[in-house]
Amino acid sequence: MVRGRIADYRRRVCSELEAAFSEEHPSGDVAGSFAVGVFITALPTLGTGLLVFLVLVALVDRISKLALFASVVVLNPVVKWGVYAASFSLGSLLLGPVPGATPTELSLSAGPGIVSRLLVGNLILAVVLTVVGYVVVFRLVTSFRARDVEVGELLPDVGSE
Repeated sequence: MVRGRIADYRRRVCSELEAAFSEEHPSGDVAGSFAVGVFITALPTLGTGLLVFLVLVALVDRISKLALFASVVVLNPVVKWGVYAASFSLGSLLLGPVPGATPTELSLSAGPGIVSRLLVGNLILAVVLTVVGYVVVFRLVTSFRARDVEVGELLPDVGSE
């Protein structure tokens, strides 16, 4: 059951990326569009990221729409919970534990401390994911176009043994 879902998710990611890689945009534009999408999607935008995407598409000619929106497939709502957990952990590591917050009891006064740790960690994580996303997608696009291979052949096979 889980392997089947992972395999379906991998196929969906490959399909979206292949469509983006086949566009006429230069490799750097495709990778940059994906990286911008990852940055926006990684941030806690509470659903407004889609509006930012639409504004970017309307204002910037060099943006690859498919690559930008493919980032949503990679950082989907299920994955974002892991990003938020890692962000809070990173923020807590950098800023220290939240005063007045314990795992068993949480007070309203701890709210600003929790939000600040989440945002600091999330911003750092978003930057790291953006850089990694750019490098990975740039290499994938370049390899895809040079070798005329399918994206699935360039990505590791996670869903099967």
